[in-house]
Amino acid sequence: MDRPPRLLDQMREALYARHYSLRLERAYCLWVKRFIYFHHLRHPADMGEPEINAFLTHLAVRENVSASTQNQALAALLFLYRQVLVRDVGDLKGVIRARHTTTVPVVMTRAEVRDVLDQLEGDKWLIASVLYGSGLRLLECLRLRIKDVDFSRCKITVHDGKGGKNRMTMLPGSLVRPLQEHLRSVRNTHERDLADGWGRVMLPYALDRKYPNAPGDRRRQWVFPQANRWKNAKTGQEGWHHIHETMVQRAVKEAVSRASITKHVGCHTFRHSFATHLLEAGYDIRTIQELLGHKDVRTTMIYTHVLNRGGQGVRSPLDLT
Repeated sequence: MDRPPRLLDQMREALYARHYSLRLERAYCLWVKRFIYFHHLRHPADMGEPEINAFLTHLAVRENVSASTQNQALAALLFLYRQVLVRDVGDLKGVIRARHTTTVPVVMTRAEVRDVLDQLEGDKWLIASVLYGSGLRLLECLRLRIKDVDFSRCKITVHDGKGGKNRMTMLPGSLVRPLQEHLRSVRNTHERDLADGWGRVMLPYALDRKYPNAPGDRRRQWVFPQANRWKNAKTGQEGWHHIHETMVQRAVKEAVSRASITKHVGCHTFRHSFATHLLEAGYDIRTIQELLGHKDVRTTMIYTHVLNRGGQGVRSPLDLT
């Protein structure tokens, strides 16, 4: 007789069925594990609101986590009870909430952006340039496929971005030629792989079963493939994946150090700088909201903090004396 699936396996299946990202799946399962261990390996089905309140309060009081971290833990437990255990969660008003702080994004000046880009080369320079020139998140950039880049209209289409949303943003005209040259190299590598019997990429949502030839289609190849093919040790199948994000993060960190920039700059700082520099150039907040893919314009409004005259055009009295 087959044993019923374990709780975490049920959790993963429920998350996968609802198209949650792999990262969120791992995070949610980790929070469920921590919840279970916090209550000395009791099964969640035997626990309820008091135990959830105690765990969330412990995170805020003892572990001093941020409000966003506590909210993610709560979301994971609510998903577990509502979607896996099919049980409603009642009163959670007794939870001590972590202190919510508004963080101000770090933004580079245009000169600092140029200094960092000057310290990069090859595909790392191109990736960082796309991050700044198009306002993409790092994984959105690395997951681009050739078909997502429209050179004739200078547009980039982001599929399944944060929150599962699709959007369009601009492709800087200065990157058209470098990106085309890069894709010629990618195409040559792909053609050699096809001749050797490889040249296939992984596709989401079982598209490879629906369209058997799609994984080998040149248009579906990664814009930024990794240096070496991956190989399945069991089947012997080989293919390509995109560059791992840690490689780009490391290259940017080293470039920032060589540029002698003291700000805490990472890959996401290029996106913050993209939005801020567009605001400084006079573009309206709703246009920038669409380019960034923000659901709420209030999220985009945080970039008004760096404008020289403030969000409402206010000048310091010291500048008027």
